[in-house]
Amino acid sequence: MSLKASTGAPFARILSVGSATPSRVIDNDYLCQFIDSSDEWITQRTGIKERRWVGEGENIETLSVAAATSAIERSGVPLDQIDAVIVATISHYEQTPALAPKLAHQLGLGDAAAYDISAACAGFSYGLAQGEAMIRGGQATYVLLVAGETISDITDPTDRSTAFLFGDGAGAVVLGPSETNGIGPVVWGSDGGQYDAIRMNHTIGSGVKAGVFPTIQMDGQAVFKWATGYIAKAARRCLDEAGISPEELDVFIPHQANNRITDTLLRYLKLPEKVVVARTITHLGNNSAATIPMAMDALLTSGEAKSGQTALIIGFGAGLVYAGQVITLP
Repeated sequence: MSLKASTGAPFARILSVGSATPSRVIDNDYLCQFIDSSDEWITQRTGIKERRWVGEGENIETLSVAAATSAIERSGVPLDQIDAVIVATISHYEQTPALAPKLAHQLGLGDAAAYDISAACAGFSYGLAQGEAMIRGGQATYVLLVAGETISDITDPTDRSTAFLFGDGAGAVVLGPSETNGIGPVVWGSDGGQYDAIRMNHTIGSGVKAGVFPTIQMDGQAVFKWATGYIAKAARRCLDEAGISPEELDVFIPHQANNRITDTLLRYLKLPEKVVVARTITHLGNNSAATIPMAMDALLTSGEAKSGQTALIIGFGAGLVYAGQVITLP
């Protein structure tokens, strides 16, 4: 007796993208009330002028539902044909259950498979690799991938190393079958030797008095050195694995961590000036897992990027983890 193997589509692609940003606009001057810094210093060191934080009635669920609803409507895929929901997040503050089943129910997706992944700022690319594999392997026909974050909830406004970096938001894509390839091979990995470079300052139940919520801390110099060295090489591997030369690339959407990191990646990759580069960090800050789909939607909505163009995406963050692919824009 031999077991049957599931078979799927020859290829997969991103059919649509949607995003959602919260209402509160937090500029640098506001944060400088709590830290010894200035708008000039923050802008010069990171490229960030302002970021969005959740306000009254807004949370990770409302943002994720809004982004997912937009992506689903744009895709034209009927709700009952979405077989799986993957949520990439580090700011769903319940260890269990996952956010994904709740979103699937709120969106009316029936009994879709649903789970969360925690891969920090690389979460979207991790989820994209898994969704693409599901479709090609026959485990799903259509996959909803949501990346949602409310990092403001775990930001200490008095911590000069992180207070000005993070913003809230959500991005989502619908993945589906394709006769031509729209998602290149994933290049991913981790450097657990630098596990402490980005982490929570304590854990719930670690002896800290009740009511003191953990906040995120970062060794900025260590992360900058890792990102401008190791991640630059990983980004080049994404192009090589996809069989794409820098001259053939149309758009570059790196994780929005720091404009100086983006500039270093550009110099290493030797991308031509015609390549459109995402810089949403200026007004949205670092949205962790959500930065890439939010930036993708922003570029397509503004017309700076166009459907069918070839884009390199790469995310990197706490763990330290990274992942990237070359994709065809929806």
